[in-house]
Amino acid sequence: MRKTRATVWILVVIAGGKLEGIASKFNVGKLDLASGSGLFVKEIGSGPPVIVLHGGPGAQHDYLLPAFGRLADEFHLHFYDQRGGGRSQISDPHKIEWRDHVADLEVLRKEWGIDHLLLVGYSWGGLLALLHAAEYPSNVKALILVAPAAGWGDYHRRFKEELGRRGRSEAVHRMRAELEASGLRHSDPALYKQRRFDLNVAGYYMNPEDAYGSETFVVQMQAQQATWASLRGHGPELKSRLQRLQVPTLILHGRHDPIPLEWPKELASVLPDARLVVLEHSAHVPYAEEAEETFGQIRRFLREYTK
Repeated sequence: MRKTRATVWILVVIAGGKLEGIASKFNVGKLDLASGSGLFVKEIGSGPPVIVLHGGPGAQHDYLLPAFGRLADEFHLHFYDQRGGGRSQISDPHKIEWRDHVADLEVLRKEWGIDHLLLVGYSWGGLLALLHAAEYPSNVKALILVAPAAGWGDYHRRFKEELGRRGRSEAVHRMRAELEASGLRHSDPALYKQRRFDLNVAGYYMNPEDAYGSETFVVQMQAQQATWASLRGHGPELKSRLQRLQVPTLILHGRHDPIPLEWPKELASVLPDARLVVLEHSAHVPYAEEAEETFGQIRRFLREYTK
């Protein structure tokens, strides 16, 4: 039997932005899995349940907050650190496969007592949502894919190449030089470390300077590499399954995303019931770059399936 352990209920008030003054109940704990590993889970808000899947693989959910927390005024949001990342570490992260992530989500669905999932997946989390829906189509009510990672073709390679090119751009080079000349390395080491992180993710933004103040995260590289390696050669099967997937899907993709726009266009053409919305003023972080439009689209779509 699967059991929940170390569960702590905390009543908190989230400060900042539109969440200020909203009292929310968090359920934070470790969920034991059949494999003996554990997943760190967090719940916020009240209303119809919505599962939010972070990017990576090998990252954690924290960086999606407080941004996605604005939906907590209307929905019961379920977050978790996926296997091998954040506070869901395992002893052999280099053995993680995409099937493990899919199976973990199915375990969580049952533990949470949700018959039909409403999945919001960001970046790799969008691809995970598709993989899960392909495996368990009758358990998914609707999908929202925000800047989804590519599941086949050469799009992932092109994404990495474009991201590398942006990281070597004149604008980022100038920002790095300004940081090193600022003296922050000695006067404020914590801020210097934050700025270094911001520069590392600047290529994800349409305007590199918008990366300043990004929510930080750490990627467990063994977990990431192992997951991507397990997906090699799976693209044709995934595409075939998605062509038969009768699940309403909203795809949100920034026009300036380093993931080529051809990918979400192809994905929308493959899925029988999908709608693509291109966000004109964002790249790979539309929930920060174009927050009002992004969450307006998400909220309207979720309402259609929670009436």
